[in-house]
Amino acid sequence: MPGFLFLYSDRSGRSMATRCKDFMLGILLGLTITFLFAAMSMMDDSNLMPWQMEKNTLTGGSPRFQPQGAIRMGIVNGTRSNNTRSGKTDEFYPDNDHENDDIARELSRKVRILVWVMTTPDNLPTKAQAIKETWGKRCNVIIYFSSKTVSEFPTVGLDVPEGRNHLTGKTMAAFRYIYENHFHDADWFMKADDDTYVIAENLRYFLSDKDTHSPTYYGHLFKRNVPQGYYSGGSGYVISKEALYRFGTRAINTTICREDGGDEDVEFGICMEKLGIKTSRSVDEMGRSLFHPHPPQTHLLGKFPPWHYRYTAGIPQKGFGVSKYAVSFHYVSPDDMRTLHYFFYHIRPYGIHATCNVSKIAKSGHSLGK
Repeated sequence: MPGFLFLYSDRSGRSMATRCKDFMLGILLGLTITFLFAAMSMMDDSNLMPWQMEKNTLTGGSPRFQPQGAIRMGIVNGTRSNNTRSGKTDEFYPDNDHENDDIARELSRKVRILVWVMTTPDNLPTKAQAIKETWGKRCNVIIYFSSKTVSEFPTVGLDVPEGRNHLTGKTMAAFRYIYENHFHDADWFMKADDDTYVIAENLRYFLSDKDTHSPTYYGHLFKRNVPQGYYSGGSGYVISKEALYRFGTRAINTTICREDGGDEDVEFGICMEKLGIKTSRSVDEMGRSLFHPHPPQTHLLGKFPPWHYRYTAGIPQKGFGVSKYAVSFHYVSPDDMRTLHYFFYHIRPYGIHATCNVSKIAKSGHSLGK
């Protein structure tokens, strides 16, 4: 018998071997189609963010999850709020639960900071919006200054044209507005750019043992152009109540301070020196840097531009020379601002809890008891 399968035929005349081949080809074709559909599905999911691909632990499904949450501001342009827990004010991260933020919240009542942001109409929907969604909500008072008043944002419009040549005019006009309208609303007053990221809690901690009635101000010190040096405008500088008082009572409508033109941070530094406002040590207890004129990665890796070495007073800090209680970073894009905010306030290693040094605060006379 040369092969029973080839001898046997059905009524259509096809042998058993032919029928088996057709059956196997059908299986292979089905597997191929299934594989192609699976591959296409994987390619579609490859463009999703990690949280969009996470399985729902209840249904096992893979929904296209988009973070939810409404914007709830703190105090904007002098408008007060209820000072709610930060976990209820972050727009993108509704799972923000700080196990113990009592010290930070108490310090926010003891050390009141007003931060004003220099911005432009073009930057409102991008840079200023990123601040509004992130660190801006953690300030006691935050004011956005622009060349035009935009009530929907809101911004305070200054009678100063846009352009780099008018940054000095913006700064002088902004501090004048703050002196005339918000002198009693804060203890310290900080200027920041719309690409500056500020960690408000660390700023309060740094200022907690400082005297706001002393003629002083703080920031990242540059050593040129001004005998006592001046502070970088990009990393932000913070002035005491006494400094603001002297500016408001002596510098406005006088020839002591330049009204416009020149480099903004240089001209403000000259103004402060003429008013007897001293630059002061702006590092932590270990001498590490707090205010940073570059993004975090530049200071971490020490890849500074050549001009940084010519201007910065002292040895530029990098790596662990950056304080763990850093106050600010400059040249931070809107996306990086949101990323930094997420890492600072929402990600922490499990089982490792940071401790707070309350001895410095206790020595300053700020009681943090309930």
